[in-house]
Amino acid sequence: MSDTEDVLSLGSMFPEPPRPPSPEPTFSVYKRENPPNKDWNELKIRLVGSHPLWRTTCKWNAALALATYLDHHTELYAGGNVLELGAGGALPSIVTLNNGAGKVVVTDYPDDSLVKNLTYNVETNVLSQYTDHVSIQGYIWGQSVQPLLDVLPESSRFHVIILSDLIFNHSQHDALLSTCERSLDTSNTSRVLVFYTHHRPHLAHKDMEFFSKARDKGWTCEEIVTQKFPPMFPDDPGSEEVRATVHGWCLRR
Repeated sequence: MSDTEDVLSLGSMFPEPPRPPSPEPTFSVYKRENPPNKDWNELKIRLVGSHPLWRTTCKWNAALALATYLDHHTELYAGGNVLELGAGGALPSIVTLNNGAGKVVVTDYPDDSLVKNLTYNVETNVLSQYTDHVSIQGYIWGQSVQPLLDVLPESSRFHVIILSDLIFNHSQHDALLSTCERSLDTSNTSRVLVFYTHHRPHLAHKDMEFFSKARDKGWTCEEIVTQKFPPMFPDDPGSEEVRATVHGWCLRR
């Protein structure tokens, strides 16, 4: 903040009332659907009680759909490297860890409460034989990917990148794509999985600009999942059917 801003600040003249305490964290249980193995049956995910970045007190439908998709397609990442951006509760990442991914890098905005919550969920839910397969980092989209790559086996990149309910951040589309471009492995089996809901139906066209930008940059984009859930925020405006539908896309270079 500049000296001018300090002088003009009215905070000392008109102090704000004490901020109410943040809500307590909530918990949500993810139960496997027709699991391909019996090594684990459910995950108890802690959700941050409140955070200014987004609503975090409920489980995101996109993460549920993506977790089930990953649970049924272990061939995409078994023994490979996985990156999740904006992980929140880290449910999809934990599914890949418990199903034998080689290395999983779980990231969210570098805020202490968010990173601590990631750590809690990983420590609580990951099977003991896979706890050394994970790295938890604070990361801002679009910045250098070297810290993400440094924890991987030498000269390797990510085989799967997870974007779960992120593209409603319209101003961050370019930053997300930049990180994906620089960190995805070059093999033709590597992919970015983008699962989302149109939470604001009147801005659905803005959500979809993510894929237009991706195609302009040479990505192949294909919708692979459409799944209905109860709407996350029933009182929000706009078509309930649109707000209740999760779409899953696969991006490849």
